Amino acid sequence: MYKQFRISALPVERFAALFNLTDEELARQSACRRIADTKPGYPCRVSLAEAEIGERVLLLPYTHHAVDSPYRASGPIYVRENARQAVPQVGEVPDVVRHRQLAVRAYDADHFMVESEVIEGQELEAQIERFFGERRVAYLHIHNARAGCYSCRVDRTSAE
Repeated sequence: MYKQFRISALPVERFAALFNLTDEELARQSACRRIADTKPGYPCRVSLAEAEIGERVLLLPYTHHAVDSPYRASGPIYVRENARQAVPQVGEVPDVVRHRQLAVRAYDADHFMVESEVIEGQELEAQIERFFGERRVAYLHIHNARAGCYSCRVDRTSAE
């Protein structure tokens, strides 16, 4: 199995100050505060973990593919209030990804989508291997297939 990949979460610094905003200030940024009432149901893009029931999260728009191509994209994400930055090891797949139906999108170095597939999360390593087996694939984005929300990025790496 191909293990020379790393999944990356969004940076905690990008969101920390947002929790100090009022509901009105959040609304001006098209964001809102929520309380997790189910688990799973509020997958955090910083911790790459599900929010616990009763935990405060932000729901906000995020440009996850800020590139100069027709595939520039944004969408809604959740961030847990006290999220700690996830730093998965090489070849590690967080449970928050493994237990969902996923849309995996492969992009080339010019940020054009060259492949895509909908899979079950437990099939992710095999899909990464298939996509990274193609030289033209530079990186992957993973989305939750049903809701369409961005989940995380996957990059090639050497074994550490």
